[in-house]
Amino acid sequence: MHHVQCVLQTSRCLGWESLASRSTLLLRTCRAHGSVSGITCPSPKGEQEDGVCKDFSSRLATGPTFQHFLRSASVPQEKMSSPDLVDPPPYLTVDQLLGRQRKVYLETYGCQMNVNDTEIAWSILQKSGYLRTSNLQEADVVLLVTCSIREKAEQTIWNRLHQLKALKTKRLRSRGPLKIGILGCMAERLKEEILSREKMVDVLAGPDAYRDLPRLLAVAESGQQAANVLLSLDETYADVLPVQTSPSATSAFVSVMRGCDNMCSYCIVPFTRGRERSRPVVSILEEVRKLSEQGLKEVTLLGQNVNSFRDNSEVQFGNAGSTTLSRGFSSNYKTKQGGLRFAHLLDQVSRIDPEMRVRFTSPHPKDFPDEVLQLIRERDNICKQIHLPAQSGSSRVLEAMRRGYSREAYVELVHHVRESIPGVSLSSDFIAGFCGETEEDHLQTVSLLQEVRYNTGFLFAYSMRQKTRAYHRLEDDVLEEVKLRRLEELITVFREEATKANETFVGCTQLVLVEGLSKRSAADLCGRNDGNLKVIFPDVKMEDATNSGPKVRAQPGDYVLVKITSASSQTLRGHALCRTTLKATSALPP
Repeated sequence: MHHVQCVLQTSRCLGWESLASRSTLLLRTCRAHGSVSGITCPSPKGEQEDGVCKDFSSRLATGPTFQHFLRSASVPQEKMSSPDLVDPPPYLTVDQLLGRQRKVYLETYGCQMNVNDTEIAWSILQKSGYLRTSNLQEADVVLLVTCSIREKAEQTIWNRLHQLKALKTKRLRSRGPLKIGILGCMAERLKEEILSREKMVDVLAGPDAYRDLPRLLAVAESGQQAANVLLSLDETYADVLPVQTSPSATSAFVSVMRGCDNMCSYCIVPFTRGRERSRPVVSILEEVRKLSEQGLKEVTLLGQNVNSFRDNSEVQFGNAGSTTLSRGFSSNYKTKQGGLRFAHLLDQVSRIDPEMRVRFTSPHPKDFPDEVLQLIRERDNICKQIHLPAQSGSSRVLEAMRRGYSREAYVELVHHVRESIPGVSLSSDFIAGFCGETEEDHLQTVSLLQEVRYNTGFLFAYSMRQKTRAYHRLEDDVLEEVKLRRLEELITVFREEATKANETFVGCTQLVLVEGLSKRSAADLCGRNDGNLKVIFPDVKMEDATNSGPKVRAQPGDYVLVKITSASSQTLRGHALCRTTLKATSALPP
C-alpha cells in the first residue's frame, strides 16, 4: 500500500482539504500501478516469498516518487464550477446544488461587461443542470444582471422588481415559488437595502460571486434569502467559458480584466467591481480561438480599464517592461511594474484569425503608449476606432474628477492618435453638471466637442453615487434643471459635429460586417464599419469577389463592400458593391 500511503501523506502535507481531490489522485495511482488488491506489501513477520518481495520492490522503484506528487500539485488547478465535483456545504446535499432542469430567465442591464457577466453566470448555471428560457412566464428563476453607474439605471431595476412582484404573487402554487435574483453592481452597492426593502428578492450575487449561484439558489429553495457580495482580489473567471446567448451572433465580448484602480472621484466602479486584476493571456487566447472556430467574425476585449491590462500570472512576467503612460498624463496610484501588457495581448489576439475583427473597450486615455497605437495602425484586423473618454473639457473640472490630465494634454493625445492612425474614428464619454461645474466650464466642454469632432458619443447628466470620493468630499451643487439643460446643449453640439465627421464617408467605400436585417426595414441589411458606425444598405443580390459564380445575398457574418451615399450623426447609408473578405479588402490600394 506504499503508493496509496504516499498519496495520502502527500495530500496531507500539501493541505488538500477536498476528499474528492484525494480520491481522484488515489484513483489515478491505482490505475497506473494496478489495483490496490494487486499490490502486495511485506508483512512485519516476513512471511512473503522472495519473489513477491522482489516484485513489489521493482514496482516501487518504477512508481511515482514524492517529488512527482509535489510537481503535480504545483500545477494550477482550474476552479471547479460544477457542484458534483466539489464537496457541498454541510447544510446542503449534492442533489440540492443541482438545477434539476429548472428554467432560468436572464435580463441584462447596463454596459458590455454585464452582457459578458450574463454569459458567465449562465455558463455556471448550465453546468449545474439549469435550463435557459426566453419566456418569462415559464421561468422558475428570474435573474437581473444590474448596473449602478447612475441613479436612473438603478431606478429601472426597482421598477422592474415591482413588475416581477406581481408575477411572483400570481404564480400557481403547483409550480413552486418563483425565485428572483439580483446580480452584478447593484447587488454589490445596495445589498442591505435590497434585502430589507424588497422581501421578494431571494438571491443577491455580486460581480465576483457568480460561481456561488448554485449554492445561493439552493439556499433560496428552502425559503431563505441568500446573498454573496464579497469582492475578490483575484477572481477573473478565467476558466469559465461564457455561453453565447445568441446562436446567430457574429461578434462576442471577451472579458480580459476586471475592476478598476483609477478611483475617479465620480465613479462607483471600484466599489462595485473591486480592484484591477487581469486574466492570464493564455486563457484569453484559448477563448478567442474557440470563438473563431465557431465562425464569429469580431471580438471586443472588455475591461473597466482595458488598456491597463497586466498579466502577472507567471513569475517570469515580472521582468517585463515598465509602465509607459500617454504624454502629459498621470495615475492616481503607484506606478505598477512588470507583467505582460495590453500591447502584447492585442498583438497575440490579432494573430489568431486574420478574418476576425478585434476591438477593445473601455480604455483610459492615460494608457495609450506608442506601441499600442502603432500596432493598431499596422494590423488590418484591429479596428481603427478608439474610445477616448474625456468626461469634461475643463481642466478645473478634470482635476476635481481626478482624471489625471488637463484639457491640453487630452487634445495633444487626440492629435497624436490621429497622426499615428490615419482615418481613425473617435468616440468619447462626457458628464454634464459635475460638482462645482460653472457655465464657463460647461462652455469649455462644448468647445472640446467642436474641436475634436467625435464620430460617436455617450453623454449623461451627473448622478452622485454613495461611497465615491465626490460623495464624501464634494457638493452636488448644480441644480437638476441646469444639468439637463447643459446635457441637451452637449447632445445638440455633438450631433452637429458627428454629422459633419460622418459626412466625410459619403462617396467612400466601407467594409461592413453584416449583423442582420435592419430593425426599421426588412428590405435592408445592417452592419458596422471599421469605425463601429452603423451602416444600412439594401438586401439585394451582389457579386462575390472571392468567387466568380452566381450573385449571392449577404448573410450575417459576411463582409460586404458598401459605397456610402448619405450620413447622419449615428448612421451611414449606402449600396452594396460585393461580398468580400477582410484580407482581400486589405490588399486593395487606399
